[in-house]
Amino acid sequence: MPFTLVSFHAHPDDEALLTAGTLARAAAEGHRVVVVVATTGAAGLASTEVRERGDLAELRMAELRRSADALGVARVVHLGYDDSGMVYESDRIVPDPARAAPHPFAFADVEEAAGRLAALLREEAADALTTYDAVGGYGHPDHVQVSVVGARAARLAGTPLVLEATADRERLLRAARLVHLLPFVPADLSPHRLAGAYVTRQVLTHEVDVRGFWRQKRAAMSAHGSQATADSGVRTLQVLLRLPAPAYRLALGREWFVERGRTPGRPLLDDIFATLR
Repeated sequence: MPFTLVSFHAHPDDEALLTAGTLARAAAEGHRVVVVVATTGAAGLASTEVRERGDLAELRMAELRRSADALGVARVVHLGYDDSGMVYESDRIVPDPARAAPHPFAFADVEEAAGRLAALLREEAADALTTYDAVGGYGHPDHVQVSVVGARAARLAGTPLVLEATADRERLLRAARLVHLLPFVPADLSPHRLAGAYVTRQVLTHEVDVRGFWRQKRAAMSAHGSQATADSGVRTLQVLLRLPAPAYRLALGREWFVERGRTPGRPLLDDIFATLR
């Protein structure tokens, strides 16, 4: 029985980093997959050279469409909000005032934004929705808002299954401790910044095996070329795309979710639609 899966993200490229393998697997299994981004990612980092080529928002949406094609996604939707940007303030991530926009998603009215998303969920007769965990993964304000808005939209639309895309914190920390001293590893992958990111393994409900879809996932990540550039330093996406195929498959061959309302059990579920079957 085919299902309709709506995957809600903050910015173009988020779908590739957190859920690409799962989306590709769902599409390959015959399910309808729809990707919704709250913003165009216009406040995201990119090199001056990339920015001078033209409108970054248009570029990033074009990159998202290429990523979606690689994954077998049936439809891409922009919810209509602006990228809030981000800066580190002590140990917090806050919206970037230097990149202020008329309608930053981080400050959007939750009921209004949830109403927009709920309308799409009803239009698609969505069976399942992916959002983010409560801390928005690594704490980006737009990611936190995705979690809040997504949960509310699912209630408004009566969408029966909500899966919070996340990562296994302990596994991430082990990897970060191994590589953080290498000169090309960006600060975003430092153990200090990851200490409170994502969730502990104890609360996970799903660990999805996407090793068979690593090529599609890598193609989706490669589509977001603007996000592998910077005027200085190395971007996380750039590091991941440098991995040789065996290492990429090993490091990125699993994706994790917390299903809202489900008590964690063991073994972790490999089927995101298990509750619906």
